[in-house]
Amino acid sequence: MTTAKRKRACSNGGNCGFPFVVGALFALLTLWILWSMKDQLLKPPPPPPTIPKQDSEVVLVPDPPDRTFYDDPHLNYSIENPLHNWDEKRREWVSLHPGVAAPAVFVVTGSQPKPCRNSIGDHLLLRCFKNKVDYCRIHNCEVYYNTLHLNPKMDSYWAKLQALRAAMMAHPEAEWFWWLDADAVITDMDFSIPLGRYENHNLVVHGWSNVVYSESNKSWTGLNAGSVLIRNCQWSMDLMHAWAQMGPISPHYESLGKVLKRVFKDKPFPLPDDQSSLIYLLSTEREKWGVKTYLEEGYELESYWLSKLGKMEGMKEGYLEMEEEVKGLRRRHAEKVALWYGKLREGYLRDYGGGTMMMRRPFVTHFTGCQPCSGDHNPQYKGDTCWTEMQRALNFADNQVLRNYGFLRNSLTSSSVTQVPYDFPRSTQSRPFF
Repeated sequence: MTTAKRKRACSNGGNCGFPFVVGALFALLTLWILWSMKDQLLKPPPPPPTIPKQDSEVVLVPDPPDRTFYDDPHLNYSIENPLHNWDEKRREWVSLHPGVAAPAVFVVTGSQPKPCRNSIGDHLLLRCFKNKVDYCRIHNCEVYYNTLHLNPKMDSYWAKLQALRAAMMAHPEAEWFWWLDADAVITDMDFSIPLGRYENHNLVVHGWSNVVYSESNKSWTGLNAGSVLIRNCQWSMDLMHAWAQMGPISPHYESLGKVLKRVFKDKPFPLPDDQSSLIYLLSTEREKWGVKTYLEEGYELESYWLSKLGKMEGMKEGYLEMEEEVKGLRRRHAEKVALWYGKLREGYLRDYGGGTMMMRRPFVTHFTGCQPCSGDHNPQYKGDTCWTEMQRALNFADNQVLRNYGFLRNSLTSSSVTQVPYDFPRSTQSRPFF
């Protein structure tokens, strides 16, 4: 259209100024909106959210100059020597160090000083240690891994007593210590130890009172000393000293072995071991030691691995079936809140009809008799069954941790992983993993 024609169109009634007016109004409206929002636009962005610091993050002050038991030149860490007034010593030290936070439980474990003879031994021990570290990270525990014979006479299963004594003296702030054998695997990473149950006890072991205190049916397997909870107190120091006196440091070691063989008809070897020695002390001095000892039968503080043979896949499927029905258990979450979901799952376990030892994950699966480091397993165990089942149990436990990180193994015998889909396990009918 030419200029002349456009002029004729406007003069013939066309509204050529309307677009200009609309544009001007829109520009003014935009300026007004920007002006009204100037404070918000110029306001600096909010700072990132802050997470309250935990007690464990408190900056500790230097050790005060007040005298403590550590300043005693006669202080002795050896299990061969009795330790006196320990409750008073602990109490004084804690009062002088109010900023030191106590862990929920202090885990003590360890292995031999030398490399393993079994070609897969060091790998298995590393994975067993990782398993304990994972549990402690989730449950606010601390862990000490000992690789030495702190008392050269106290080797093998006797080494635990010296390691426990040293750890309890090094950590007077800790109330409960948990000895775990190197070949014990924590297979329920959600389970929290019910410490409140043991308010009136100082020693907790998995065992059966009708066997431990029986006069006619006494067995050296009436309890298991591979998973032991012990309170940091004078009573425990006295017990460990008396317990150690039945071990290799005793001048009557061999004769004590004969006594134990007479008492425990099923004991397979002649020299004293830590387990039968503890049962002997509890039963012969029940008022002194037995009253403060809790024989735990309510959950599997320790379970014999052969009793779980071929059952872990079934337990895994049982938990997944429960999660298919409960949306809250399928929700993704941070590892820091894993314990909250563990308590939630515990309630559904009871309602779901689980709650029985057949369906529940065992808290600890103990590969007693497997000897993963030396490889000299019980000859009754066939071939590589020990190593295969240890790997299966470790994978079973590790999957519970790994899921918080967004992955799962394709099977309990595999090291390959798959990313967990949203709303798993309901999101897929076929479950080739976990």
